Amino acid sequence: MSTVDHIEALKAKHASLEHAIDEESARPYPDDDAICSLKKRKLQIKDEISRLNAEQAKPH
Repeated sequence: MSTVDHIEALKAKHASLEHAIDEESARPYPDDDAICSLKKRKLQIKDEISRLNAEQAKPH
């Protein structure tokens, strides 16, 4: 898998987590622990995307 493909897959997972957070938040009694966990995973993916983009921008 190329770096570009990997970044695109991570972006899709990031969007999926955003959707899961929105759904959980909209519930009558949202699970704060689940939301926190989802947000943490989403941030890790965002950091990974940033790292990969920075690596890709470096001259070889």
